[in-house]
This record gives sequence, structure tokens and C-alpha cells, in this order.
Amino acid sequence: MYTETAVFDLLLPGDSRSLKQKRSYVRPILAMLKKYEVSAAEVGMHDLHGRAQLGVAVVAAEPSQARAVIDTCENQMAGRPEIELLSVKRRLYGEDD
Repeated sequence: MYTETAVFDLLLPGDSRSLKQKRSYVRPILAMLKKYEVSAAEVGMHDLHGRAQLGVAVVAAEPSQARAVIDTCENQMAGRPEIELLSVKRRLYGEDD
């Protein structure tokens, strides 16, 4: 069993000046990610209106399966025109970890 995690650092549009507006960007992104059968949540930068940090985790039988799912999530995030993907931190956990 393998688990891969990723933390996405996002820059939100300039009009996200309130937490309500921030949620209007973050909520659809989380819903999109969950379509790939991953666990996804906002994990940081809760008090910053123009930034978001989203965490994603997947469990798979093979490391290549886990990587493929996280690759798909990363590509989907990078392709969203309303946000800018600033960085991604990924980590693969195996049976020996």
C-alpha cells in the first residue's frame, strides 16, 4: 500500500478580499479534486484572503497509481485560469515508512 500527498499553494484572484469570496474559489476546486477519489481539504493560510493552501492525499496499491492520481490533480489545478499555482510539495509514503 502506498500513499501520496500533495500540498498546493494557490494565489487567488484579486477580488477575493473576504473569506466569503475566498470560499467561492476554494469550494469548487475541492469538489473538482474529490472527483478523482482523493481526500482534499484546505490545510493552511486560512486567514489570508488572497492565498489558499490545499492538501490532497490518495491511497493506492502501486506507487505509479498514486503518482498518476496526484499528477492529474496537479494538472487540473494548473489548468484553472482563475488561480495561479505557486508551488506543489509532494511526498510518497511506502510500506517501509
